[in-house]
Amino acid sequence: MSELVDHLAELTGFRDRDILDVTLVGALRDLLRPRVVTIYRSVGDAGNERWITRARLGENDAVATADPAWADIDSLPPLGLYPERLQAMKGQATVVTVPGRHSLSLFPVSTDREVVGVMEIETLDPLSDESRRLVGSILRIYRNFQALLDYSERDTLTGLLNRKTFDESFLKATNESSGVPLATDGRRHPTSNHRHWLGVIDIDLFKGVNDNFGHLIGDEVLLLLSRLMRSSFRFHDRLYRFGGEEFVVLMRCANEQDAALALERMRSNTASYPFPQVGQITISIGFTEVKPGDTPSAAFERADKAVYFAKSHGRNQVQSHAELVARGDLEDESKIGDVELF
Repeated sequence: MSELVDHLAELTGFRDRDILDVTLVGALRDLLRPRVVTIYRSVGDAGNERWITRARLGENDAVATADPAWADIDSLPPLGLYPERLQAMKGQATVVTVPGRHSLSLFPVSTDREVVGVMEIETLDPLSDESRRLVGSILRIYRNFQALLDYSERDTLTGLLNRKTFDESFLKATNESSGVPLATDGRRHPTSNHRHWLGVIDIDLFKGVNDNFGHLIGDEVLLLLSRLMRSSFRFHDRLYRFGGEEFVVLMRCANEQDAALALERMRSNTASYPFPQVGQITISIGFTEVKPGDTPSAAFERADKAVYFAKSHGRNQVQSHAELVARGDLEDESKIGDVELF
């Protein structure tokens, strides 16, 4: 019992979701002594959903492995390749026995809103009823703790990440190791030369929406825009609502052209979307490359200056801070000589 309590204390002691998943598989490995325990999540748009490995730990592994958060979605296995996982995602624990080899016990992993993945435990013999109840209880604690994290880290209206999480996740994302771990099935993700790009999105003339249609319709516009962001960007891009009509995206792209195309897709999708009662809504976007040693505030300030330029020069457009500086439309005030201004 004391071992279980220790693992539960460790499980709820982290606010980082990646560490939380690693801690979960570690706890179940120690408690059940399986051959392998793995968490898989479903990612991708409808019709192109894939399995991403969040954490995998074998009986002799010193550390857990996982797919990189920035993995190319086409390199991940389609959901349909593993029908037993799909069955588990319908909400029922599933046991698959491979005669003479092993037994797989699969459990749905859910949030308060939906089933997001599967816990897969490989053992020599099927798990006992007591062990299955233990796993179910731990997963309920995991779900409740995830809900607490969502409450503190996500905007209550849109469900996007909130502003107070930005600095920490910015530094984590931009300081990721360049090493490329081997995935659980032997797939090796190609070395990525991609860099990070920060985009700031601002709704044009949003005050007029609230003044003319009321704040309830204004909130609906914000909610619909957050859904457009989810469909316009990739599953691993980080999406934030900073407050009011201001949104932020942190993404990985190979070059400025790719970043501009992704943001232009978001701008175009918004301009063509029929918002109920309001009609057309447009957005202005500014973006910048995240430079080595950048602080969150410095990168945001550059992108925000590009947004201001877009809004003051016609709105409904995407502007690159670097391109504006190169054209002489903006001054790069981040440095004067060798001295940074704060």
